Amino acid sequence: MKTEFKEVQKFTQWWLWLLLIVLALIPVYGIYKQIIQGEAFGGKPISDSGLITAVIVMFAILVLFRFSKLKTQVNKIEIQIKFIPFITKKIEWKEVKSAQVISYGFVGYGIRLFTKYGTVYNTKGNIGLALELKNGKKLLVGTQKKEDLTKVIEEIYRDR
Repeated sequence: MKTEFKEVQKFTQWWLWLLLIVLALIPVYGIYKQIIQGEAFGGKPISDSGLITAVIVMFAILVLFRFSKLKTQVNKIEIQIKFIPFITKKIEWKEVKSAQVISYGFVGYGIRLFTKYGTVYNTKGNIGLALELKNGKKLLVGTQKKEDLTKVIEEIYRDR
């Protein structure tokens, strides 16, 4: 099976990483103030075990964002979507009612449910492959390669 289109996307926005790191450092600072210096952290201090749990959770979120990736493959047989580590989907073209590359505005990053586009898989930007399936379901997969994906979709529709 020859892949016609292949793309791997990651969360690479500098401002997103800055925000995540700053949020992760807040409980680290709390541990420093409360456990190491012995001063209460904040007006109503959280327990020491709560601060340690917050650090573990925040760093787990950082690791999750670091290793998350959206892989999209489109060929004449199917569309494969892998949002690692969350989902793997294969949609055969015979299940697709319509497919088009669109500009959809901002809906957020990650996996978004219940949007007007159905389920959205996105790591950045506002361009994606909008699919409507014959069973009525909709989904959208973000892309940074609009022109390449558009050419492949047009070619697949010509050959159908």
